[in-house]
Amino acid sequence: MDAIKQNTGTAVNGRKRIMGLLARASGEELQTSWLAIEPRPDVHPVRGPETGLVMVRGRIGGGGDPFNLGETTVSRATVRLGSGEIGHGQLLGNDREKARLAAIFDALYQRPEYRSVVDQLIDAVESRIHAEDRKHAEQTAATRVDFFTMVRGDN
Repeated sequence: MDAIKQNTGTAVNGRKRIMGLLARASGEELQTSWLAIEPRPDVHPVRGPETGLVMVRGRIGGGGDPFNLGETTVSRATVRLGSGEIGHGQLLGNDREKARLAAIFDALYQRPEYRSVVDQLIDAVESRIHAEDRKHAEQTAATRVDFFTMVRGDN
C-alpha cells in the first residue's frame, strides 16, 4: 500500500513540475510542438480558455503577517482528450491560446504514447530557462561591487 502511495506522490510531483514548466513555456514553443504531433488527438474544451484576476499575497519580511499585494491577470483552460484524459493549464498573463495548449500538453503527458513528445518540449523549455537564468546571473555579476574597508596604519 505504501508503494502505491509513493508512486502516486511521485506522479503528482512529476505532473506538478510539468505543469509549472508548461506555464513558463513560450507560446511559440507550445505551438511548434503541437503542430509537430501527427496524428493529433481529438481535443474537447471543458472550461475556457478564460482570463481573470487573482489576488497576490505577500508576507511582511518574507515570513511575517500576510497582506494583499495586489491583483494579477491569469489565464486558464481545461481540456479533455478524446481518450478521456483531462488536462489543465494556468499561467500568468492573458494569453488564452497558450493556456489551452498548456492544458493539451498536460493531458497528453498522461498518455504513454505522447509522453516522449511532452518530455522533449519540457527539456527544451527547461534548457531555455536555465540559459536565461545563467545569462541574468552573469549580467548581475558584471555589475557587482565589492566593498571593503581599508585600515589606516596611523590610527
